[in-house]
Amino acid sequence: MFHHVPRMRLGVLTAAVLGLLFVAGCGSSKSSSSATSSSAPAASSSATSSTASSTSGSSDTSSCGPKPGTAASGTAITLGAINTKQPGTDFTDIENMEGAYFACVNANGGVNGHPIKLIKLTEATQPAQDAADATKLVQTDHVLGVSGSSSILECTINHSYWEKNKYYVIAAGIAPECYSTPNIADVNMGPRYSSDGAVQYVLTLHPSKIVFDQSNVPGTGYIAAGPAALAKNANVPITQLTENVPISDADSVALKEVDDAGPNGAVVLNFTPPEALVILQAAQKLGLENRVKAWACSTPCNTDFLATSLGSKWDGKFFVNAELADPDATNTPTMNLYKAILKQYGSDVSGGIGAFSEMGFTQGEIAVHALDSITGPYTVASVNKAFQSVKDFNTNMLCQPWTFGSYPLHIANNMDYTVTPSNGKMVLKQGCTLISAVDPQIAAYRKAAGTAPLAPGQPSGS
Repeated sequence: MFHHVPRMRLGVLTAAVLGLLFVAGCGSSKSSSSATSSSAPAASSSATSSTASSTSGSSDTSSCGPKPGTAASGTAITLGAINTKQPGTDFTDIENMEGAYFACVNANGGVNGHPIKLIKLTEATQPAQDAADATKLVQTDHVLGVSGSSSILECTINHSYWEKNKYYVIAAGIAPECYSTPNIADVNMGPRYSSDGAVQYVLTLHPSKIVFDQSNVPGTGYIAAGPAALAKNANVPITQLTENVPISDADSVALKEVDDAGPNGAVVLNFTPPEALVILQAAQKLGLENRVKAWACSTPCNTDFLATSLGSKWDGKFFVNAELADPDATNTPTMNLYKAILKQYGSDVSGGIGAFSEMGFTQGEIAVHALDSITGPYTVASVNKAFQSVKDFNTNMLCQPWTFGSYPLHIANNMDYTVTPSNGKMVLKQGCTLISAVDPQIAAYRKAAGTAPLAPGQPSGS
């Protein structure tokens, strides 16, 4: 029933503010919250509907639950999530899509007859607010578990709180602590390991030099350490750049990148789609797209919005890391269910089909799988034990089966795809390839947890 997920495919420019980077910004100090439970399906927005209906394959949403057409009527299982939402950075498609998944499950039997209620909080990259949100979920909302979180700072601020209170969080991580602490496990790679994947691919093209450029925001040193390790291991010089965002002079940025890389070099970007787009469009305007051997980008660039906006000049010369399966090329029951749920229940998923909503769907899959395994009462202890006990679960959205486990760190998604633009869409260039253990963080995780194999049905990169 559960299958696979890919990169961002944004239908409108406004959705492109989403990104899997540290993007600090100013915003309100107040958090907002909402809850999704067993209410009737929401009406789909026209943008989401048209995007979903244009894809191949179909699925009956009733397959998301054990009793098609029968609404769950038991006591609610309350979960919580915390997502960043501020000017320029909005991760709420993740928790909103998980809420849509839960709404579908609730309408079709629930979990052992129980509906899932999701308390969705937003924050604006302020430590006190992140801490207050965690306290609210535990002490005021009395959530039994936390699933669907994606925040710039939340892991940094709250990981000790989750450890103290024995919560095991299913997330889509950004900060280093999302991957290096015992009580948080993510469905995505985050900016460091996604950048690793982009650098790893361009190294197969044997560039003489790599220029790695990213937003000048908190966490750049942590992110840059992975690509630096890979380049050093390959004896390829790497130049690290940062840019203030939003970018005000894209022509100068593109010229600097190309001049630093040289004609046999490669440029690797780690930006949200709108910032990457202005750089690439500036390069095209100045005739720079062929002045280097290759261009590449981390996962946020994995969007048909970007492929369409760039046009055919970039086909086959721009290579993008993809942490989740390609929705254009994938026709499986799970991918079709994801698209059908998005269409029927996802009115508040502004970006439509894409990496963020796929992450939310995948988090929902994992959470429901864990909750289904509980035979006694639903309590904080039983829910979090179930979350931590998830092992080798094939989401069909990821290259590898997903495991939480009792490890000191968690990088459960450490095998990726590479895609490239073609006729306005991102298409598969390289199948599932392990992120290199030359990155010491990847090596530490595999030493603790082992190396998960390729999931059945996923394309191999070898």
